[in-house]
Amino acid sequence: MRQRRLVATPGAGRGSQDRSSARRRRPTATDDDLRTVPVDDAVPSTPMGIPDEDVARVRAETDIVALIGEHAALKKVGRRWQGLCPFHGEKTPSFSVNAEDGFYYCFGCQAKGDAISFVRAIEHLDFVDAVRRLADKAGITIREDASSGRDSQRRKVFLDAMEQAAEWYHQRLLTSADAGQARDYLRSRGYDGEVVRRFRLGWAPDDWDALCQGLKLSEEVAVGAGLGFVNRRQRLQDAFRARVLFPICDPSGHPVALGGRVLPGSTDPAKYKNSAETPVYSKRKTLYALNWAKQEIISTDEVVVCEGYTDVIGLFGAGVQRAVATCGTALAEEHVKLLRGFASRVVLAFDADGAGQAAAGRFYEWQRKLGIDVAVAALPTGTDPGELARSDPEGLRTAIEGAKPFLQFRVDRILDAADFGTPEGRARAADAALAAVAEHPDNLVRDQYLMVVAERCRLEPPLLRERLEELRREGPRPDEPASRGRRSAGPGANGGSGRRPAAPAGPAGAEDPWVREPEADGEWDADGFDGGGSWPESNGSGRSHSGRRPGAGAAPEFRPGLEALRLAIHQPEDVADRLEAALFRDDLQRAAFEVLAGAGDEPLHEVIEQAPPGVRALLVRLTVEEPRSRADEVVLQLVRDAARGQLVVITGEARTSPEAAAEAARVASWVQELDDPATSATATARLVAWLVVRAQSTSPGNGS
Repeated sequence: MRQRRLVATPGAGRGSQDRSSARRRRPTATDDDLRTVPVDDAVPSTPMGIPDEDVARVRAETDIVALIGEHAALKKVGRRWQGLCPFHGEKTPSFSVNAEDGFYYCFGCQAKGDAISFVRAIEHLDFVDAVRRLADKAGITIREDASSGRDSQRRKVFLDAMEQAAEWYHQRLLTSADAGQARDYLRSRGYDGEVVRRFRLGWAPDDWDALCQGLKLSEEVAVGAGLGFVNRRQRLQDAFRARVLFPICDPSGHPVALGGRVLPGSTDPAKYKNSAETPVYSKRKTLYALNWAKQEIISTDEVVVCEGYTDVIGLFGAGVQRAVATCGTALAEEHVKLLRGFASRVVLAFDADGAGQAAAGRFYEWQRKLGIDVAVAALPTGTDPGELARSDPEGLRTAIEGAKPFLQFRVDRILDAADFGTPEGRARAADAALAAVAEHPDNLVRDQYLMVVAERCRLEPPLLRERLEELRREGPRPDEPASRGRRSAGPGANGGSGRRPAAPAGPAGAEDPWVREPEADGEWDADGFDGGGSWPESNGSGRSHSGRRPGAGAAPEFRPGLEALRLAIHQPEDVADRLEAALFRDDLQRAAFEVLAGAGDEPLHEVIEQAPPGVRALLVRLTVEEPRSRADEVVLQLVRDAARGQLVVITGEARTSPEAAAEAARVASWVQELDDPATSATATARLVAWLVVRAQSTSPGNGS
């Protein structure tokens, strides 16, 4: 059972790099905090001094080439090492490292420094924490007082515990009698002893605390490293039971987390489970198997991204040893930034077309911002790399080697399935292909694909250009087939499509709608549950408490609330610390959130059983509905919706109160800033703090 720690820390806006920094600070309910919510990439550290000789020793004993090589592919050219800069997007190497003197310099962005400044920049640490990090890697003990060195020591303890746990589970799989069924299962998947040892696969026995007892882990270490938790009986319990385990390592090869899979026939509804985030593990900054794949990634300048750990192992077995996978989450910008330091080409080995418009916007934006090429391997429909590696390894290699640019993949798939036998069929094919072409932000690229469509559909290019411009003005189609009815959204998104709602139509020349967040509440799909989740009316009228007929016209403004609840149930780690009750305008949704937020480690079925009848009915429904959108988009839409609702109220108050008028103007400007990537995180933080204060100062409403 995953922990449901769902109380928000503001900053969950668009742009995960902004979100991560904003989430470290929880604003208080003061006017000063509402006026200025700081957003800083640096991780705070207790001020202290480290002796100069210790700093010098850390610098001297750090291999700067190996250090930077964890984040960027370096090749020796003469006496220097060169590669793509890890700090800005480029395709021609301009980053140079002087291994003898221990310095680096980028001729493109002028980033420069030594090993300590590199760690500070790449990991957003201050000077002291960067020195600690390098000292840990080099096995150097620096002299610092106990309080300031506590975080560094805890991190080292957690890493040591995870290393011991990975080896304990691995030996259990190799030698223990209770692992016989697991060994049989792995053999059926084609995993022999060599594969098991190479990837250090393990087995978690079906015991409550076998690992914690076997390694004599304290509660602090077990919980802190993500290896255990304290159950309702106040007993320390293993985090993994009766699962085949896959150790997840950092680029240096140190285990930082675990991923587990139940055996066939298990009654556990959670087929896959990953470690919770810890001081040594962040799923948004970690990729499975990068430690094993990075050498081939560097040599080929290409990385293959999969959905699952078994897909990676299958690709390695087929001879494609440059594969990685995300860890239970969709491919995010942080992952792409990490990969950009190793390769300039990313091949997606999953159903990228199923992610539709949401994927297109993200991929094109990454190509523009990070200077990477995104391609798609055309795998047979309904198969994954793990299955194909067993049935047709040569076909898998051919698919990877023949990967096409993302837009070409989409256009080819549409046209290959088209009926060109009639004028109507050719027109439909052209229209569908142009809808995909319209998503690309570059007009030169669009025009080249337009010519491909014109040739295959036997239509005149000028006519298609006119139609393409119409599609660009209209924005994404809400009923575009590629964006509906699919579950695959990219790596790790097992629970939903990750689909972004269609952006609103805009005039020609407006900001590109294909990469914008949703602006209109009405763009969200209807949930079809009691008017969008409102309390059922008890008078038998057949209408919800909000006055809407259940299921007939769900309130658009409440739909993001239901999607947030789905995420809280199925993917709580994606919305942990990002939600507040004040964000839910609907009473029933707010009550359901409060039930989930107060659940802790209690099993979900017990939480539902103890909930009030209306909440219980809603939660039961949501447990069988998978999330369909990304957490970033849902939180942003929730904040926008809640802020607009309260803005209507305070605007009314402004007619008689100068203070309310000033407050309304300030809040209105924050709402506008939500649409700007540069200010979205700060505006989100301010609005959440303001909404919390408003909720504390007013009695709960009825969702109006």
